[in-house]
Amino acid sequence: MKSIYSPALLAGVLAFGRAYGFEYPDCTNSQNAVCNAGVGAASAPGRAAALVSAMTIEEKLVNLVDMMPGSTKLSTGNGTSLLPPYALWSEALHGLAASPGVKFNSAGSPYSYATSFANIITLASAFDDELVYEVGDTISTEARAFINAGQAGLNYWTPNVNPYKDPRWGRGHEVRIVSETTPEGRTTDTPGEDPVRIKGYVKSLLAGLEGKESIRKVVATCKHLAAYDLERWQGMVRYRFDAIVSSQDLSEYYLPPFQQCARDSKVGSFMCSYNSLNGTPACGDTYLLDDILRKHWNWTEHSNFVTSDCNAIQHFLPEFHNYSATPAHAAAAAFNAGTDTVCEVPGYPPFTNVTGAYQEGLLSEAVVDRALRRIYEGLIRAGYFDTSPSNPPDINPFRSISWSDINSPKAQALALQSATDGIVLLKNDGLLPLNLTGKTVALVGHWANASWQMLGGYSGPPPYFHNPVYAAWARNLTFTYAPGPVNETLSSQDMFTGPALAAANKSDIILYFGGTDLTIAAEDRDRDSIAWPPAQLALVNSLAQLGKPLIVTQLGDQLDDSPLLQNPNVSAVLWAGYPGQSGGTAVFDILTGTSSPAGRLPVTQYPANYTTQIPLTEMALRPSAKHPGRTYRWYTDSVLPFGYGLHYTTFKATFGVFSTTTYNISDLLAACPAGIQHRDLCPFPQISVWVSNTGNRTSDYVALVSTKGEYGPKPYPLKTLVGYKRLRGIEAGDTAAALVDVKLGDLARVDLSGNTVLYPGKYKFLLDVTDPVMSEVEIELVGEEVVLDYFPQPPESRWRPGK
Repeated sequence: MKSIYSPALLAGVLAFGRAYGFEYPDCTNSQNAVCNAGVGAASAPGRAAALVSAMTIEEKLVNLVDMMPGSTKLSTGNGTSLLPPYALWSEALHGLAASPGVKFNSAGSPYSYATSFANIITLASAFDDELVYEVGDTISTEARAFINAGQAGLNYWTPNVNPYKDPRWGRGHEVRIVSETTPEGRTTDTPGEDPVRIKGYVKSLLAGLEGKESIRKVVATCKHLAAYDLERWQGMVRYRFDAIVSSQDLSEYYLPPFQQCARDSKVGSFMCSYNSLNGTPACGDTYLLDDILRKHWNWTEHSNFVTSDCNAIQHFLPEFHNYSATPAHAAAAAFNAGTDTVCEVPGYPPFTNVTGAYQEGLLSEAVVDRALRRIYEGLIRAGYFDTSPSNPPDINPFRSISWSDINSPKAQALALQSATDGIVLLKNDGLLPLNLTGKTVALVGHWANASWQMLGGYSGPPPYFHNPVYAAWARNLTFTYAPGPVNETLSSQDMFTGPALAAANKSDIILYFGGTDLTIAAEDRDRDSIAWPPAQLALVNSLAQLGKPLIVTQLGDQLDDSPLLQNPNVSAVLWAGYPGQSGGTAVFDILTGTSSPAGRLPVTQYPANYTTQIPLTEMALRPSAKHPGRTYRWYTDSVLPFGYGLHYTTFKATFGVFSTTTYNISDLLAACPAGIQHRDLCPFPQISVWVSNTGNRTSDYVALVSTKGEYGPKPYPLKTLVGYKRLRGIEAGDTAAALVDVKLGDLARVDLSGNTVLYPGKYKFLLDVTDPVMSEVEIELVGEEVVLDYFPQPPESRWRPGK
């Protein structure tokens, strides 16, 4: 595959990946207080301050980048350094990924791979936060093994929490390069379009990644703050794009996942985004980084730091955001606003001129010290300096993790489950599940024998690629395989139809594996079309005309599946996304009924002509005379709705009895448990759901609870997800119960100023996304409206939409 990066840029990334192995500081003989981690030691802020005060200004300035050179002057007395080089840039969205801070050894040797779970969009489709926690915990365990072996650092730029509101977004399905022979995709690395779903995902993932000990297991990074979902589209690029967002949309949609990261989960770090927000580059936006992030969300721990996205600050210059006149002014604007370190991709000048900003008097040493203290305190909280023999041996519970903890049997089972549970059944005329005993199967399509494509975004070498061809072989099936097109144009030089038809004619059942892959959309490249690639659709139609059972498994990102759903000769359609190292096994487990499908779409599936109805640059969500709206809350003409997913069995789901149908708002707030500091987190009484399996197969079921009603500001959303719960293993004829948690803030609406308000009115609770819904209950909130959260207002000097 052709790299989207220049050879110089690619070489720079790979060179840095080789140059910066991980090395703990040698605190054996150091007298600096940063090494004092035992009983009676200085506080983490004091330890960080002691280190920074020992550095010269020159050392301070050069360490304000992701590839921190450390210091050769801070010696420990035995020829080693108290401050060795350190790489902040490590990746682990769904498993350790190749990046400057993570080093994979050559194949066949220890630390040559890590478990690769299903990509984020597929894992999110499971709607199972306990599963997300287990994945996060396993990723951080494997990270610690690499750390202890000197193969990786403690900081990881994960998760991506930007809502995925437009299927054209390239960073919903992006590509980066590990090497010229191993393309590593950044593919659909967000948890979907809904803030409540994203918040639940993020809460659980961060708990697994950072852990519950006093020492952080790893330092996670929520990205990309904020309103970032454009790469390169019809002449507009992310480096110049100014996202014009109302306070209402910002508070209601774009920021809630970041609030979860900062205020509620206390994540270790943030990454600011490439775009501007209402006229100010995100990485230089005091309103965003200080007023909202640090002050309003109380993200004030000294160990919390903000990194720029890579090369973002260079794009403050006139030819891009036209915000800063020179690189020195750009650096000063970023650091004074609250950015603490910059990511720079080697070979991609101009570089951030932090030294020039200081020398020109634009950046004070106090701001430099503040940034470094935040970074080093974050490392202290992760045990980076706890290497002195005088420190208790059990001071860091993670130092014993090793290569034997990589891709353990538990991790392998979890990787398979992350894929299986996220697969969504979109159509089934009764053919599935398949009985393949004595049958010959044709496996057709470019995804059938995929390798790196299965992993999706931010990936590293996995222990194996269990693709569909492998899965068929492992099941001892009789099968033939024929490749298929990806995005080739229709032409007379068709290399695929003949072999595919030949394979299909020899078979009893045709399994087509297709969809988008990393060649169609990428970082720095958005899609123009969300239709099935014409050559693939033509091949599917040719196969359908044979009159044999035909099942389409769609991998990659969302497409308009209307041609498949409406074709009577296509018996079934599955969506598997980017299912990771065990993706083929997971798909065959679903196809054959070894597992039953219960995943739900975490996004709206739009018709192909949606791309002509709204520009990618439009950030507004509510419908208007100019466009039909965005997401399931506002858009009415979806091909398949958010939350859609079929089963192999039938279910009857109902709400339990509500304690009352009338709730006084003041009583709900008065009943808020002690210790909850933010009123939007106060619980609504738990909602009971009863689910009966009325079919003949054991299956999971995802209970989706939404609300709708005419309360708060107009227009009113079509509905809003307020809670969900995955019920596992409901056997045929059995009934299972679940309690769904709902927060008052998720029942509330957001006013024009961005304030979260709980309004009186009639609220309809809806169960599932079927038409009609499985169950519906109406309750009424009475009393005066109450502001649960006052949103910080932009300063008068700042440009705002409508101003």
